Amino acid sequence: MFSKQTYTDRRQQLKRLVKSGVIILFGNNESPNNYPNNAYYPFRQDSTFLYFFGQQRDGLVGVIDIDNDRETLIGDDIDIEDIVWYGSVNSVADLASEVGVANTAPMAALRTLCNEALAQKRKIHFLPPYRYDIKLQVFDLLGIHPNQQKEEASMELIRAVVKMRSVKTAEEIEEMERAAEIGYRMHTTAMRLIKPGVTEKFVAGQVDGIAHSYGAQVSFATIFSQHGEIMHGNPSLNPLEAGRLALCDCGAETVNNYCSDNTRTMPVSGKYTQRQLDIYSIVEDCHDLVLSVAKPGVKYMDCHFAVARLMTDRLKELGLMKGDTEEAVRAGAHALFLPHGLGHMMGMDVHDMENLDQINVGFDEETRPILDQFGTNALRMGRRLEEGFVVTDEPGIYFIPALIDDWRKSGHCAEFLNFDQIETYKDFGGIRIEDDILITKDGCRFLGEKRIPYHPKDVEAFMEG
Repeated sequence: MFSKQTYTDRRQQLKRLVKSGVIILFGNNESPNNYPNNAYYPFRQDSTFLYFFGQQRDGLVGVIDIDNDRETLIGDDIDIEDIVWYGSVNSVADLASEVGVANTAPMAALRTLCNEALAQKRKIHFLPPYRYDIKLQVFDLLGIHPNQQKEEASMELIRAVVKMRSVKTAEEIEEMERAAEIGYRMHTTAMRLIKPGVTEKFVAGQVDGIAHSYGAQVSFATIFSQHGEIMHGNPSLNPLEAGRLALCDCGAETVNNYCSDNTRTMPVSGKYTQRQLDIYSIVEDCHDLVLSVAKPGVKYMDCHFAVARLMTDRLKELGLMKGDTEEAVRAGAHALFLPHGLGHMMGMDVHDMENLDQINVGFDEETRPILDQFGTNALRMGRRLEEGFVVTDEPGIYFIPALIDDWRKSGHCAEFLNFDQIETYKDFGGIRIEDDILITKDGCRFLGEKRIPYHPKDVEAFMEG
């Protein structure tokens, strides 16, 4: 938790941006697994609630009455039954005091508050819910059906939250540096463990354990697979095989809920083959290109297409693509190899604020994504960069057999693709290199004091050592 003043200042700024009405920010509830008392899923507070109210306890709601300049933390104190099983916790009043909120009320008071605001025809601002229990609570309080809540959510509140959370303060950056340090330990653990015969599940389990051992949690379900061509490849019980590549995409989330997200692709045998290096070097250069062009005022969409052009040029040199580079990129031919965007916003969520709709978070009026083109429709971030943004830089090249077959059969972009040569790479897998970069006054820099090895010689030397 940050200082009381941090949360007080944030709520004051939010009131200035939204201007009038009543803001309701719902915290999350526990999520049992297979029966009510089996809280198998670790509790994770809603990020926006955390941003403005800072408290990790379940069953809380923050209310900000802008017109009357009144802030209230709503929730019920736990009873003796819960204390017996889970121990004592601070009262709701104590929690409110820690973050500079003067007023508290039991959960039953939220209905009265909403009824009064509705009767006075005051605007009630809420964010689009992503959990069904909160959707039901909104339905119960405001009479808005869950199917209509995304459309009825407050755009004034969404825009204000995106504006505030997009630019990271010094204390937030410090927290993300801590996440990056744990992420370094996670990835280097994987590099030490990778060898033929070890299972994907074993490596991934050890990686996750590193996060937990430092008081953190994983920022998303760890991806570890020899099938790097599968974007979200879950680790299997299959043993690692000599000569193949292993892709590890993982990150940590600190105790204060700020995230890291990195990807490395490593040779199971400890040395890249020349064929692997041919593809790896393209991804490496695309990754490093972003470090030279990303800066305030530049559209991240332009960074994405700069990467696409470089990738196309280099794949042409290998005989995998052909034709005019600009025309190929305009047609989306490169998306056979890069079907996702260059990166996404980072912060308290590993895909920061994605619950507020990616159109609102990653784009503005001049950078709306092209939703009808494969690959381009998967862009998560295109807007102009600002100092204090944290974004991922994650180009990749993937050989997806089913996608290759589909495009070849339909003739899609055939004038730019050498399918006969591409066929010989169907057993290759995929390569991705990903880092978190902070946009600075004049450019950008990596987050994290220690650099997770990614240049081929550095990866090989680390694995050998």
